[in-house]
Amino acid sequence: MIKFGTDGWRGIIADDFTFDNVRRVAGGIAAYVLRHEDAARGVVIGYDTRFLSLQAARVAAETIAGAGIPVQITSDSTPTPAISLAVKSQGAAGGVVVTSSHNPWNWNGVKFKAKFGGSATPAIMKVIEEEVSAGAMPKGQSASIKEVDLKPAYMEAISRFADFELIAKAKFRFAVDSMYGSGRGVLTRIFQDRGINYIAIRQELNPLFPGINPEPIEPHVEMLRQTVLKESCHAGLATDGDADRIGAIAEDGSFVDSHKCFAVLLRWALERKKWPGDVVRAFNTTGMADRIAARYGRKLIECPIGFKYIADLMMEHEIVVGGEESGGIGYSRYLPERDGTLNCLLLANVMAEERKPLGQLVADLQREYGPHYYGRRDLHITEEMKQSAIQRAGSEQTNHLGRYSIKKKEGLDGIKFFLEAPSDGNGAVPWVLFRMSGTEPLLRVYTEAASPELVAEILSVAEAFVRRRA
Repeated sequence: MIKFGTDGWRGIIADDFTFDNVRRVAGGIAAYVLRHEDAARGVVIGYDTRFLSLQAARVAAETIAGAGIPVQITSDSTPTPAISLAVKSQGAAGGVVVTSSHNPWNWNGVKFKAKFGGSATPAIMKVIEEEVSAGAMPKGQSASIKEVDLKPAYMEAISRFADFELIAKAKFRFAVDSMYGSGRGVLTRIFQDRGINYIAIRQELNPLFPGINPEPIEPHVEMLRQTVLKESCHAGLATDGDADRIGAIAEDGSFVDSHKCFAVLLRWALERKKWPGDVVRAFNTTGMADRIAARYGRKLIECPIGFKYIADLMMEHEIVVGGEESGGIGYSRYLPERDGTLNCLLLANVMAEERKPLGQLVADLQREYGPHYYGRRDLHITEEMKQSAIQRAGSEQTNHLGRYSIKKKEGLDGIKFFLEAPSDGNGAVPWVLFRMSGTEPLLRVYTEAASPELVAEILSVAEAFVRRRA
């Protein structure tokens, strides 16, 4: 069975991710396009740097073109947001990306981008999944397959959002890390062409992602941390395997998680740019966003986990910034899509405008909005243990976690406890969330609190809760 998670279908290479299953997914996408879109507008197909991504993209292209739908396929591995941009700017019927994003090297998958240039809505994903389950494999007069280079237009589009003269004048030095992913050579080329000081790491093609998962979080950003310290950089900027997510390192070597990146960019968009619109955050994302939105009189909308839900809201409202825990941040004024490279550019812009390195920007936020610290654990456990943990978490009998009482529970996506724990005055309201992953066979535990020590304690007692079978 092929199931679509929060952003498409993923599987283990040679086990679930096979050319036959890629054909099945492509057949379902072709059936959707023929029935619900203008198929003559064609489909754009791209791929990342993983093993078999190019070959799988060609299989998808042949399947979709065989249904009578014209195809453009990228000539090289290409950031996922570049596919989304091409779909929207060209008026294509949709986009396909062969990628498994931040997953380990032995995973791959397929994402579908809707005609509006973003993650397909839950309703669209449901239709495609039903077509795949029904074995849809439409045939028609074979359409053309054209090879294209989408990177120049993409780099030009995201560059319009940054003031490069200001960035160059600030004389900051950046470390750029593409984590062997499809963002390789993109941000470096933009910086190089504009005289911005940088040093690049992990730009080469290596589908084994040696020693890491291509996810810009600890411990996978250790090489970036070392580079920042060794090269006296003012920030380290990282994108994930398909370059739609961001992570960062401050000048002192400290990790700047996606929540802090989101908060820095949100404050800049509201304070400096004064862009209109509401603020959206996913259910597992920092409460600091709520405080920043309130400070500037903006409505805060909370949504389930997965950028497709943020994209869905962007179809209905003007959203100044939408952000998720995994490093995806997007803007209605650009695309209903997350974009790691764009956000790297904007972080550099914020630093230049504020004349502060990244760590100082984060410290300013912590002082103004109270200390907020975040943690996550990915628990590879049995299905029985996962189901038991979620059931017990939702039970009315569960009213304590460790030594802390549970003030309230929320169930928008998983089960979230708000805890009667110290908040250090105006610091983060402590919470912990239990949720089964939509893309991997594991249970995730997320938490936010007013100190790193409290985060570590909550994660430990939460893991003990999960592993207890009673």
